[in-house]
Amino acid sequence: MRLSQPPRVETQPGMFDDYVEHSNVPALGLSSAQLQYEGFEPTYEPGDNRVVDLGPSLSQVDDTPRPLFSLESVQYTLPAPLVSLVVSSNMLVMGLSDNRLVIFELTRDQYPSIIQITRKPTEMTIYKMFFDPSGRHLLVTSTQGETWYIYIPSKKPKHLKSWKMIIESVAWNRSALLASSQGTSSREILIGAKSGTIYEALLDGAEDLFKSTDRYLHPVFSMPEKQPITGLRFDMFPPLDPKKALVMATTPTRIYQFVGAPDRKGDEGKVFTGLFASYRDTTPKILELPGQIQTSELHVFTDHADQAHSLPRLVAWMNAAGIYRGTLNFESSTDDLIDSAQLLPYPPHLQANTPLSMVMTKFHFMLLYRDRLVGICNLNEKTTYDVPLAGEQVRGITADTVRGTYWIYTDQSIYELSTENEAIDVWKIYLENGQYDSALEYTRTAAQRDVVISAQGQAYFDQGRYFQAAHCYSQSSVPFEDVALKFLDVGERDSLRSYLVSRLERTQKGDLTQRMMLATWLVEFYLSKCNELDDIIASRSISQDVENLQAERTILEDEIRHFFVTYKANLDPTTMYELIQGHGRTDLFLYYATTIGDSERVVEHWILEEEWRKAIDIIIRQSDLELYYRFGPVLMRNASKETVDSWLRRPELDPLRLVPSLLQLQHAPRDPLVPNQAIRYLSHVIFEQGNPSPTLHNLVITFYTSAPTTSPPEDDVKLLRFLSTAPVDPLTQKPYYDLDYALRLCKQTGRIQPCVHIYSKMGLFENSVDLALEKNDLELAKINADMPEDDIPLRKKLWLKIAKYVVQEKQDIKTAMHFLENTDLLKIEDILPFFPDFVVIDDFKEEICNALEDYAAHIDELKAEMDDATRNAQAIKSDIAVLKTRFVTIDAGERCSSCGNALLTRQFYVFPCQHTFHADCLIGLAKEYLPAHLLRRIVALQEEMVGRNQGPIDRSDSPVPRKIPPRQPATQRTLLSSNFTNPIPNGARAANVVGRNILSAGDKLRELIVPDTLVTLVTAPVGWIPGIGLGGGRRNDTDPELGKKTEKLRTELENVLASNCPLCESVVAGLDKPFIESGEVDTSWDL
Repeated sequence: MRLSQPPRVETQPGMFDDYVEHSNVPALGLSSAQLQYEGFEPTYEPGDNRVVDLGPSLSQVDDTPRPLFSLESVQYTLPAPLVSLVVSSNMLVMGLSDNRLVIFELTRDQYPSIIQITRKPTEMTIYKMFFDPSGRHLLVTSTQGETWYIYIPSKKPKHLKSWKMIIESVAWNRSALLASSQGTSSREILIGAKSGTIYEALLDGAEDLFKSTDRYLHPVFSMPEKQPITGLRFDMFPPLDPKKALVMATTPTRIYQFVGAPDRKGDEGKVFTGLFASYRDTTPKILELPGQIQTSELHVFTDHADQAHSLPRLVAWMNAAGIYRGTLNFESSTDDLIDSAQLLPYPPHLQANTPLSMVMTKFHFMLLYRDRLVGICNLNEKTTYDVPLAGEQVRGITADTVRGTYWIYTDQSIYELSTENEAIDVWKIYLENGQYDSALEYTRTAAQRDVVISAQGQAYFDQGRYFQAAHCYSQSSVPFEDVALKFLDVGERDSLRSYLVSRLERTQKGDLTQRMMLATWLVEFYLSKCNELDDIIASRSISQDVENLQAERTILEDEIRHFFVTYKANLDPTTMYELIQGHGRTDLFLYYATTIGDSERVVEHWILEEEWRKAIDIIIRQSDLELYYRFGPVLMRNASKETVDSWLRRPELDPLRLVPSLLQLQHAPRDPLVPNQAIRYLSHVIFEQGNPSPTLHNLVITFYTSAPTTSPPEDDVKLLRFLSTAPVDPLTQKPYYDLDYALRLCKQTGRIQPCVHIYSKMGLFENSVDLALEKNDLELAKINADMPEDDIPLRKKLWLKIAKYVVQEKQDIKTAMHFLENTDLLKIEDILPFFPDFVVIDDFKEEICNALEDYAAHIDELKAEMDDATRNAQAIKSDIAVLKTRFVTIDAGERCSSCGNALLTRQFYVFPCQHTFHADCLIGLAKEYLPAHLLRRIVALQEEMVGRNQGPIDRSDSPVPRKIPPRQPATQRTLLSSNFTNPIPNGARAANVVGRNILSAGDKLRELIVPDTLVTLVTAPVGWIPGIGLGGGRRNDTDPELGKKTEKLRTELENVLASNCPLCESVVAGLDKPFIESGEVDTSWDL
């Protein structure tokens, strides 16, 4: 459907999308075939790019015919009849009959540009247009021989006056133009004229007043037959370092190939002069195909045509006889670079007509006739597309080789040829031709790919290429059992193994049963192959060289080891052990057990083989501690040192669980020169790791005492060292080992020195000294005698035992005298009773004299100390007498520091800190800070001094008449202790009541103190006590003993009350008390 001419042309990105009328063609996707699976069906994880196993035959693939091409009309009304159309790099240029050029930039939404060539239609008629690959340089040639050049960015047409020719073809420098997107130069180009001459030229679109647009134009070659140059192209190769150039030129009946080195390697300059000059005397490569028609075109197809340095792959020449096609081989050593050349005739039903033009796609030749468009596949030479074109005058077909778009135009319309589905059936053609890799490249669905792979696998199998067939079958949906039987029938077990490996790799991880069956079968194949190679090597090793077979066996063993690592999760250990052992492959048995972490089985194997060190190495390399405990006993019996070394590397081992292993060495024969490994390990655990277990400590003593007694001194030294240096409990300061147990073992084995040491550890110093003396070890007895350092009498007793032993047993006077020098506890008189009566005093006369002299000196020292003590006592008495006469001068207006009243109004006290208090004020303050024991003493003194007063106290003789309140009844005074003596009825509240009583005891004591009574007692005249033994107070001067006793009580009470200033003392005593008492409200901090 056509639209009327719009007020402005609107183009959308996507090449005329708003102007193209899309045909209502149904969706071209292929539906997946529903296949029936048999055997092991491979499935895949999400995102897996591997092929899904589908049907194996073409009949299972949706073969619905689909159009490979479609024509889509561009909805644009031409302002004048269309003469020529060119497209390059998404730039479209229309040449109209009125000599106007309409330029569309297909990737932008903007108005088309219209350029008017300043020639009337009667003066110039556009013949052809030529567009460079970059879409920047445009040449317009006319039937009158004029040539116009337009540099597209400037949109200004320039008349090339020196170009007086009709141009039939142009060869652009494609690689240079695509590599430079901003340059204004066209670089060197070749011009094919209608006269049969080839020109080299260079154009520049830059505005330069001093240079012309056409930098140069000169002929380089003329065809001998003087026919038009209908096609022209050149390529430099190699692309990155051009050293040669290929120029292809066609006439209506011939195709030429010119190969040679270009003249220079710069950016601009004459390039082809030398190349064509070399053919003046020689003939270029020429192919002639005579015909009656003059239509001829040259086309190439380039993969990745948008890349600057890509070279064309296919070449096609349309001529009268058909389409001459081939591939370009730029590595050819001859001047003929067209390989596999063939002539493709035109379709038989169209041979009467001559195609107007042609374009070349990747897989088709698109032939444009006056009434139809025909597509011929270049793979199988079949006509795959034929659509009629009627109603308008067909002008031509053109292609944007850089962007891969194709356009057909008539005098009134433009059509875009869509090639989106061009390769939809290409895979079938490649499959029919046996080109399986190419067929796989162009498959679009899983079903198509499965058909190709299945056919490829069958082809490989028929050719005897079994490994390749196995690889293909593993990716196809051919039933598992069919493939397995195929290989088994021909005896290809190796190929079958390869198939199983590939199939296992492609089986879904969730199919545990299938994966386990495949993996187990593969292990059987591997083991059988290994045994087969072993048999072959054994049979040929004498007569033939078997290095290759040995290398093959090594590779196979490495492969099965890798298989164990990769698929250990899909193998049943029990089955594998039986299978491997059945084939006698001990090395693989151990490797598999190691791979799955079954170290226990490996250790058992090496122990059965009596390879103790290998077993220990396996235990060390694994992390399970249970193996240490399980295999410890047998390893300790046979490789004790290595076993202990392995234990020392694992401090996390529980030593108590290793005790059974350690006991293996208790009665085992041992070289005396070799250290006991059990003791070595236990010493490390005790001293290095600080293990306090009594079991381990006792075990060390057991090992020391169970050693043979052939060399007791050495063993005793080691045992003594342990007993003396063993760690002790920090709380009890006692060793962790059992002293009774250690003593019993030492006695049983006759270890005297350890027994003595243990006695001393137990505090039985007398036993230790007796045992040492019993064994005639005097030095050991001396050492133990000095151990009770804090118990002097005990030490002296022990030394007396030793002295008695020395005197009575040794009967050596001189030795006994020398013995006294070892201690300061014994004197000569201490050991004299041990000497026999017949001993002559002359032997130790000197020692007795020395002792007497020491006594005399000691007496003098004591006398001097007594004199010093007497002098100090006299000095203290003098100081006390002076203290009684101390006085302090105070002002008459001095006031009490507590109540603020005049101080001299009643009895008062003055302290060195200058604080002054009335007597009653002092008592009231003092009882608040005094501790409980002093409060109890004050109450006791108060009761003792007034306890016998049964009536009111007569204060008539008191210097300061004051009324003393009556004393509280005795029953009330006993309330303080009643709570502690009387039973509490409710036993459940006993603890709480006792706690409260303790806390309130101090307060109750303070309540019992009566300040007025104490003031009366303290300030009363000497000899006057109120009611001591009488009915009332009176002066008692007749009993001097009673006066002394009273004065003593008063002095003690005064010392307690006035020992410290209450204000100064209360500061220290109240540091732990809060500033605000509980229940007190303080508002001084309120805002």
